[in-house]
Amino acid sequence: MTAVSYAIPSVLIFVTSALLIVVGAVGVISVKNPVHAALSLIMTLFGVAVAFIAQSADFLAAVQIIVYAGAIVVLFLFVIMFLGVDRRDHVTVEPLVGQRAFAAVGVLLTVGGLVTLMARSHWVTGAMSVSSQGTPIATGQGNVRELGTAVFTTYLFAFEATAALLIIAVVGAVLLARRERATQTEEAGQ
Repeated sequence: MTAVSYAIPSVLIFVTSALLIVVGAVGVISVKNPVHAALSLIMTLFGVAVAFIAQSADFLAAVQIIVYAGAIVVLFLFVIMFLGVDRRDHVTVEPLVGQRAFAAVGVLLTVGGLVTLMARSHWVTGAMSVSSQGTPIATGQGNVRELGTAVFTTYLFAFEATAALLIIAVVGAVLLARRERATQTEEAGQ
């Protein structure tokens, strides 16, 4: 048996990245203030970016910081502020009758569909490469070009569907917030 030796800087980077990810993730689910949860999410995403840098995936690290920690979390903060952080919600009042049952059915259908798809594909979780030629992505200059080609050709539908779902979610949150505020204003006027 050969002993595996690790370089101290690599171990320190991994430990730092893992701590950022775990502490941020625990903060997301444990803090009560939604703004603090969003800031904890930024810490988690930054830890993932550090892990990408440790694996020499500089482009993915930049995308992680710019797109996820920048744009997506700013979108979350916008929706949180728009909905109002300081309001108290009445948990006993259900705004949509039967929403919990519909949510449970939706979760069961989604999980069942995923398990069925994975079982039919012999538990393979994804393609071995994302390039259209079936060759693995090379490191270096062509990496970004191959990734862009894959995103905008092979995976274009998934890319656009994700964008549409994000837009629909924000519009739905805005509509729900406006309807609830209008109801509260009408009750206050009576």
